[in-house]
Amino acid sequence: MAKKNAFYAQSGGVTAVINASACGVIEAARANRNKIGKIYAGKNGIIGALREELIDTSKETPRTIAALKHTPSGAFGSCRHKLKSFDDNPAEYERLIEVFKAHNIGYFFYNGGGDSADTCLKVSQLSEKMGYPIQAIHIPKTVDNDLPLTDNCPGFGSVAKYVAVSTKEASLDIASMCASSTKVFILEVMGRHAGWIAAAGGLAADQAGDPPHIILFPEIAFNREKFLKKVAQTVKKNGYCVIVASEGAQYKNGTLIADSGNTDAFGHKQLGGVAPTLAGMIKSELGLKYHWALADYLQRSARHIASSTDVEQAYAVGKTAVELALAGKNAVMVSIERGKGKRYSWRLGEAPLDKIANVEKMMPRSFISRDGFAITETARDYLAPLIQGEDYPPYKNGVPVYARTKNLLVEKKLKDTFKV
Repeated sequence: MAKKNAFYAQSGGVTAVINASACGVIEAARANRNKIGKIYAGKNGIIGALREELIDTSKETPRTIAALKHTPSGAFGSCRHKLKSFDDNPAEYERLIEVFKAHNIGYFFYNGGGDSADTCLKVSQLSEKMGYPIQAIHIPKTVDNDLPLTDNCPGFGSVAKYVAVSTKEASLDIASMCASSTKVFILEVMGRHAGWIAAAGGLAADQAGDPPHIILFPEIAFNREKFLKKVAQTVKKNGYCVIVASEGAQYKNGTLIADSGNTDAFGHKQLGGVAPTLAGMIKSELGLKYHWALADYLQRSARHIASSTDVEQAYAVGKTAVELALAGKNAVMVSIERGKGKRYSWRLGEAPLDKIANVEKMMPRSFISRDGFAITETARDYLAPLIQGEDYPPYKNGVPVYARTKNLLVEKKLKDTFKV
């Protein structure tokens, strides 16, 4: 019997370390050539499987694959495409199995967040029913750090480091100019429902009273009057105020501060910018001069300041996914488990996908201060180890050198095309 091939795909918003996971998968698969045939990557994620656009990673040199470990973004392309339920749209699932069968694919490695965990689970379940079993392993990835049954998610540590560093540096800028210029600075960060990234801004503070002076979490209902009072008091006391705001900050009734009224491809509300909205409040009510910044893609693509802990974990979950598949595991996610000692340690485990798909892990209330504007020492103890260490990419002429993959497609075996 011919060795089964493997299929790897990247899903959703990319990170500074998702390619490190790809590196882990491909290098582990190559090290097990006696058990795994070729490893294909989906061009633009799961869409590549639906369109039968499979990248032959065997055409990439070992040096290029190794360089993925220090390269940001998605080397093979990612996408925001959520498969619907089998009952609503069986054609997509049937197409996936058809493509996998045509290319003798028996291993499915899906690298993403909650939506991809759901897809991974469904593919595993439905492949059995359709008579072509697929071993589906989910590889965690999300800057939002909101997957359950894992201590943290690869991608988050590097974003957290970027936000903490950016908050600290911008705070020094504002402090030096506040006597005659800007009084308020707002940094808007990602975090639709969970405030993990915003919380990371709190790591910029070395001691009580240091900026950021206000953090806005989705988990804490936004109170306009309380917020403006806090800003005014902070400026009066310090001469300036630094705010880190999660894009998902919302009022008590669930209305997002930055709700634009639109939705993305996953059905999530498209947020319209909490920073300028807050700035408008501050200007109209307090008359203070302000500046705001949107971290946006910069925070998730900043490989030049990645956390070495994050890089190591991202590579390890990719490598372990292959090991789990070869051990016969199916419908599981590689999880990160934190050690119990005072000194930070971690190991890898596994978690069932039926307990992960479509479940979000929010910030515990114990991680947020009583007034709702800061992180606690408990949160700091959790967050700090995740941003430790620097893992700089190689530089040439002053800028980083990143991998460039060929992304050569294999020949299609199915005559029909599939529209996505």
